[in-house]
Amino acid sequence: MLDHLIQAATVVDGTGAPAYAADVGIRDGRIAAIGRPGTVTEEAQTSEDAQGLVLAPGFVDPHTHYDAQLFWDPYATPSLNHGVTTVAGGNCGFTLAPLHPDRPADADYTRRMMSRVEGMSLVALEQGAPWNWHTFGEYLDALEGRIAVNAGFMVGHCALRRHVMGPDAIGGQPSPAQLDAMLRLFHDAMDAGAWGLSTTQSSSHSDGDGAPVASRHARPDELLALSRAVAHHEGTQIEAIVAGCLDQFADDEIDLLVEMSAAAGRPLNWNVLTIDAAVPERVPRQLVASERARKAGGRIVALTMPILTPMNMSLGTFCALNLIPGWGEVLGLPVPERIARLRDPDVRAELLRRAHGKEAGVFRRLTDFARYVIGDTYSAANEGLTGRVVRDIAAERGQEPFHCLTEICANDRLRTVLWPMPTDNDPASWALRQQTWQHEDVLLGGSDAGAHLDRMCGAPYTTRFLGDCLRGRKLVGLERAVRMLTDDPAQLFGLRDRGRIAEGYHADLVLFDPERIDAGAATLVHDLPGDSPRLDSTAIGVVSVRVNGVETIRDDAVTGAVPGTVLRSGRDTRTVSTR
Repeated sequence: MLDHLIQAATVVDGTGAPAYAADVGIRDGRIAAIGRPGTVTEEAQTSEDAQGLVLAPGFVDPHTHYDAQLFWDPYATPSLNHGVTTVAGGNCGFTLAPLHPDRPADADYTRRMMSRVEGMSLVALEQGAPWNWHTFGEYLDALEGRIAVNAGFMVGHCALRRHVMGPDAIGGQPSPAQLDAMLRLFHDAMDAGAWGLSTTQSSSHSDGDGAPVASRHARPDELLALSRAVAHHEGTQIEAIVAGCLDQFADDEIDLLVEMSAAAGRPLNWNVLTIDAAVPERVPRQLVASERARKAGGRIVALTMPILTPMNMSLGTFCALNLIPGWGEVLGLPVPERIARLRDPDVRAELLRRAHGKEAGVFRRLTDFARYVIGDTYSAANEGLTGRVVRDIAAERGQEPFHCLTEICANDRLRTVLWPMPTDNDPASWALRQQTWQHEDVLLGGSDAGAHLDRMCGAPYTTRFLGDCLRGRKLVGLERAVRMLTDDPAQLFGLRDRGRIAEGYHADLVLFDPERIDAGAATLVHDLPGDSPRLDSTAIGVVSVRVNGVETIRDDAVTGAVPGTVLRSGRDTRTVSTR
């Protein structure tokens, strides 16, 4: 007997093949039968008529930070609502394990680091996770059996360094004995099921004390030693971030990424490739790394988002503008001093100069302050400004746009919510995206779901992209769009029996209405531990989401089932060799 039968669905199977009408039967968490409508006659405990609906494999998000959130939100919302059934976590060199058993303070250090570098609520981190593990395996075990999505995790270089070197991980170099200890710790994590190594060398990553995070102090020989260790484990990967990910790679960064991938004989992915027709040299420069890696026996994959992710910013809290050289020194001051500096014409002029210079890199797309939209306001002086564009307000007041914006924010003691309108939402940029997506080493993803919770909401990229493909720009057809969200990332990670609708595959499935599939606007909610805020987005047109055959979402509401599994390297992933 089947557990469930989906009848007369339009099946888009993830391979890119043409859609077809079929009945799909599920048994024991896997797809047991596929046949023309009316031909799957085995009795089923439950069934549903899916005529007019599309049945696709569950979406695979290759870059998330759900490492902590899964403890208080086993449904990984809103990703699960938007059809994501498998998430990759432990990215950018940051993981919650291993933690040294003799240094309880390391857990506090980790929480403060994650709060600073990944924009997670410190209160939620303190109250929402049990922090009852030391080894990486114990961390994975703490999640097993209590999550609604399938989740795999890289092991973070920062945690490895901190465990072995303690506070010396910041600024220090490991002795030969310490490097050996780091490698043993890494092998232990891989044996427990870690997907591979993640590391960051990015200048934008600082810990809770404002110091460069631990992995940024690692020299190439340490990174290559860890990369070679990856090769000893089945079904593994590398994920790496360098400063050039934000704009354009330096030559030595390309050399390092190529050498790491070749040493491991495994794919290395990075994020995020920002595509902007105003900077036409960026894409070819970034893909030089992929071309060189293939010649050297490696593979480097760039993640890129197929949508423009809504961002919620303010001058009162840490945001992307802090990362522009020279801006952090001003925006990091106490609020009264910050307001005074922002009201200084010379300071504003210097900030604008640096914002529009080459050193601002990818953040230049956020520096057309005339295009900002004012969100929530908090003073009588700003009454009626919500929803208005700064350009129009500045024209009325006879002010330069950035001056106008800073005065509005100062009236609210810098609490004003700002919505930047990026400059890369033009036809030329979308045409360049369409072209870039065809490259064999470009993959959709980079949502950062689980991080920067009150500032951005990348999780709904799946449904918004499909809606755009079906009823918007139509840059790719439905079958290819589904493959880009399912089989392509599944193949990169070597997921066993996931990413396609085929008999014998795990029944990770999304059933949606092609006439309605989309994502709602990002809205601020307070549903984290400690009443902390985050941005959320409703899923439109998603009828049902199943993980391992069990329904987890029905009409954008969680069912309460937790059928997900912790995906462990080797057992749940096969080796994707570059050699």
